Amino acid sequence: MRRGTDIAVVGAGSGGIGAALAAERAGARVLLIERSPTIGGTAVRAGVSTWEPVAGATGVPFEIYLALRERPDAVACYSYGRHICMPRPGEAPFPGGEHVMDRAVGYLNTLQRHGMRSLREDEQFARETLHGVVFEPDAYAEVACEMLREAGVEVLMGIAVVGAEATDGRVEHIRLSDGTEVRGRAFLDCTGDGALCAAVGCEMMAGRDWRDRFGEPHAPQVYGQECPCHGKASSIATNAATLIYRIMPADTDRVEPLPDDIPAECWWRERFPSVSAVQAPRGGYIMNMLPTAEYRSSAAFYEECRRRLLAHWHYVQSEFPEFRGYRLAWIAPEVGLREERRVVGEYVLTEHDLLAGLSGQGHADIIAIADHAMDLHGEGGGCRELSEPYGVPFRCLVPKGLRNVLVASRASSFSAIAASSCRLSRTMMQLGQAAGTAAVLALERGMDAPDVPADDLRDELRAQHVQLEWPMRDELREWIAQTDA
Repeated sequence: MRRGTDIAVVGAGSGGIGAALAAERAGARVLLIERSPTIGGTAVRAGVSTWEPVAGATGVPFEIYLALRERPDAVACYSYGRHICMPRPGEAPFPGGEHVMDRAVGYLNTLQRHGMRSLREDEQFARETLHGVVFEPDAYAEVACEMLREAGVEVLMGIAVVGAEATDGRVEHIRLSDGTEVRGRAFLDCTGDGALCAAVGCEMMAGRDWRDRFGEPHAPQVYGQECPCHGKASSIATNAATLIYRIMPADTDRVEPLPDDIPAECWWRERFPSVSAVQAPRGGYIMNMLPTAEYRSSAAFYEECRRRLLAHWHYVQSEFPEFRGYRLAWIAPEVGLREERRVVGEYVLTEHDLLAGLSGQGHADIIAIADHAMDLHGEGGGCRELSEPYGVPFRCLVPKGLRNVLVASRASSFSAIAASSCRLSRTMMQLGQAAGTAAVLALERGMDAPDVPADDLRDELRAQHVQLEWPMRDELREWIAQTDA
């Protein structure tokens, strides 16, 4: 069967939702294709239902937050509670960092991360400045579906892209797992691993980049010495993954028994990973251990992560008595991946951009800003804070050699270090909003997506309440404050 559309969006995670909404609202016919049985990507399937503090998360993310706020116990803003790096006198020890719901915090308070040296050095800054959003995954999926339906987006779920054909730099059609052939005027790859771009032969990146590739000061160097965590291997690990679980209060205290075939010993370095424990709107904690395992693409990976999760929960209950009053209530059906393949685009965002910041980048085509730390999990990782926000150029969304495709996801054109910062869900949603807007501008003007004038695209995004400058424009700040009142 053949079918046509103006714009086909592949992948209904954060980037795909932002892209589909922006394109349909701008007047295009949009077909959104998702291989999972639900939309929402890692926020739903992997339980990554926490939006960490980050600059630039206005536009579509704020709309979703407002819609969630209309539902009972669906969303809340949070502040820091207890933390192993910021112990306070008289507090019970905690197995990581606690985030507690805080009614005194509004959405504007969640829009900054930069400016901190470390939690240990800047406790006051962290407690006063760093806030985020936590939501219920099922409510998020329902809200996103309603918004897409109201906009007029056609959504296909449980169907994967299995092939694509491109001629002279233009994708002509994609093939779906149900046998359908979809032809479109433009295609937006919003998959986490750049599946559409890979299917048509785009150059891809994977793993941590050696220092000689981009000259990044914190990239591993192998020439003349061995990488401290990977030796001279040709394949370097990706940012490690996490299998998230949820715990709920129980009537009695006990340590839940560990299955006989799962050892209680630590598998990770010398101690169990710390955990980000976020109070959920409908009770309990969302538990994100940092991390569960180095990512491996294999059928056994999920089961191995599940075994480690059970060992981690047993450790938490055994060592921290307050958690004996909780029970394991849910394990995410998918592992939360922080990184997979990445597409080589017209411009590759690197550590140099993050360190330069908006004041030093000099790009005329910035379509999103962010300020999350360079945050690599796993062996050889670490968290390096930034001094100011940086911008993501539109060219990072343009795969080299393609004229009617944009990529808006964690598979966009980033080095591994840059990806460790800009991978956050709300930033990906902003990339999607920019891609959807650019695709429609290109169709309206009879031009290819890479040729859309940057100033025109940026003006359109500002009209959609997207933050592109730091500090935030007064009129945007006032609008968000009034709307969130």
